[in-house]
Amino acid sequence: MQRPTGSIPEAPGSYQFKDGAGRVIYVGKANNLRARVGSYFVNPETLHPRTANMVEAASTVEWIEVRNEVEALILEHSLINRYSPRFNIRLRDDKSYPFLAVTVDEQWPRAMVMRGRKRKGTRYFGPYPHPWAIHETLDLLLKSFPIRTCSSSTFKQHERLGRPCLLFHIEKCSGPCVKSVEADRYANLVDDFIKVMDGESETVVHRLEQQMATSAQAQEFERAAKFRDQLEAIKLALERQQMVGERDEDIDVIGIAEDEFEAAVQVFFVRKGRVVGRKGFIVDKVEDVTPGRLASLVVERLYDVAPILGIPKLVVLPTEPESLATLEEWLSRERAGKVEIRVPHRGDKRELHELVTQNAKHELNRHRLRRASDHTARTRALNELQDLLGLPEVPLRIECYDMAHLQGTDYVGSMVVLEDGLPLKRDYRKFKIKSGQGNDDYAAMREVLTRRLTAYIKERDMPINERGDRPGKFSYAPQLLLVDGGKGQLGVAEDVVRELGLEHEIPVASLAKKLEEVFVPGSSDPVDIPRGSDALFMLQVIRDEAHRFANKFHRELRGKRMIKSELEGIKGLGDSRAKKLIAEMGGVGGVRSATRADLSKLTWLPRSVAEAVYLRFHPDAQDDA
Repeated sequence: MQRPTGSIPEAPGSYQFKDGAGRVIYVGKANNLRARVGSYFVNPETLHPRTANMVEAASTVEWIEVRNEVEALILEHSLINRYSPRFNIRLRDDKSYPFLAVTVDEQWPRAMVMRGRKRKGTRYFGPYPHPWAIHETLDLLLKSFPIRTCSSSTFKQHERLGRPCLLFHIEKCSGPCVKSVEADRYANLVDDFIKVMDGESETVVHRLEQQMATSAQAQEFERAAKFRDQLEAIKLALERQQMVGERDEDIDVIGIAEDEFEAAVQVFFVRKGRVVGRKGFIVDKVEDVTPGRLASLVVERLYDVAPILGIPKLVVLPTEPESLATLEEWLSRERAGKVEIRVPHRGDKRELHELVTQNAKHELNRHRLRRASDHTARTRALNELQDLLGLPEVPLRIECYDMAHLQGTDYVGSMVVLEDGLPLKRDYRKFKIKSGQGNDDYAAMREVLTRRLTAYIKERDMPINERGDRPGKFSYAPQLLLVDGGKGQLGVAEDVVRELGLEHEIPVASLAKKLEEVFVPGSSDPVDIPRGSDALFMLQVIRDEAHRFANKFHRELRGKRMIKSELEGIKGLGDSRAKKLIAEMGGVGGVRSATRADLSKLTWLPRSVAEAVYLRFHPDAQDDA
């Protein structure tokens, strides 16, 4: 790449390197764009190998000027999240940590264990390193604060039946479904539950101790014993939240352990002096970074999206991050209050940080052991596939296609992707067969492949838009296109790539499930892939994943069609009413088994429609009516 000829400003901003296809491959920020961008255009031998590879892969460099370094930091976050450049450092969670959640936006809030995406109207506590820890904590607190843990459909079912579930009988639910607890009393239980989880347990414990003493003085010993048991349960739950600081301290302690290529990060969340959660992730060091730059990147990514537990007053790090003042200003702006970043050198915080760093070292060692075996096997499998199938390059991106249907109905196709031997689920695609092919698998496969590859050609040749990216979801071609089936399916794939002029760009193969035989164009005999080899195992994994994905989509469509057919044609029951009815009854099975009395309780459902619904599933009741 030639040095940019335009005048690079001596101002803060973000810069983006792009490859020949216009894809952003690296995003950076600088307080002085001219000095930072110019530092890449030196003798490649003086650059770090990964930086030299990035510069070699780049064709152009662009930049966006901003007013200050904080704005440059925010812009860099935005661009990295939008483009996911392959030469930028990537942080990935080493596991999906569970949270303890309370749905405070519901009439009768529930407590539950949750993973994944967070939603509004819910309070989250954690994350917890082990599922058993969060379940034990929840089980203990329910003894003191018996709030519901059931799903909405289960709650409505018992509300309709007028009978509580087993949890009510073992005193781990106060029974709001059968109105066994008043709304104010239930709200107090939820508030106390949240206070204990927030670390504000002193007022709750003090009140229970007073109630226990008062009951004992009044010789109400059973009631006093109940308060005693509640206090013991709370104390046991609190013991699982290690006390590490002052009662008014909110701290995030970040420990980092690294080698040349990767780093393990562990974060302990301390609220009100107690460790209330923990999180860990692995960093792929695809760019050369100093310890200060790595610490800065960890902080940037950790607080890029507003964290569940908020930003604390103090963030503890192993080394002073690059652009310390900028990071503190940014975090203070996000928190709407002063935030300090500190490297502890003595005292309790130093000891706590050493503990967190030790956790990071252990996690890096565990990750090395897993990665050593997994990465070696994946690399071996990809190299074997290139040799055995005669591919022009290592198949870093493999796409596999499969069909699913039931006697020609709800015909669907699936496309799943392995990238570097690992599932890339964001690139999975589902196809509804539009041509009405009946039981013709070949025609369905032709339609799916034609749609996918035609979209690829269109998006490949599409001009880059103003934002610097290509619209669409099919702009990457596979290095191996695999179809589930034998010679017939392979022939279809060959025809499609030939008709679209892609036969020299996209290699194809098929994998027959019966004998695990692999076929390639130009040979009537299957390729001799050794049984038990890494290559065959990888093909089986992606073929089975495509089969699973297609069947899942087929079941979804079939279930929707069956639901629609069972309720279709009932006079006065449109789509919106049908959906609401199914939700109220906990599914079509609940509608099918509902009595006249059950349906009449639904005040929003007209009596005539309720009667029509009942008669649909109980036609013999027409005479009784």
